[in-house]
Amino acid sequence: MSTTPNARIQVSRVPSKPVRRQDDGTLAIDLWLRRDGVFDADAALRLTIAEAELLHAQLCYALADEPVTTPANRTPDCRRPSVGSPGVDWP
Repeated sequence: MSTTPNARIQVSRVPSKPVRRQDDGTLAIDLWLRRDGVFDADAALRLTIAEAELLHAQLCYALADEPVTTPANRTPDCRRPSVGSPGVDWP
């Protein structure tokens, strides 16, 4: 993908493709790359298991104050209400 001066580059996840495990053990997230709003290329973000775990934890923490929008049977544990001591916040 070549860039032009002042080009606006956008990266978004391909919504129809699930995260997948590669033969080398990494996880791949398919991405669309657009330049100035026009599709330019596909790419895959590849994460090690450690990188994926860290991203998962950071996303759960960042979503803490947002309403859960997934069905209960598809909601990760970190997004489910937990029973614990009042006033204790988990990262």
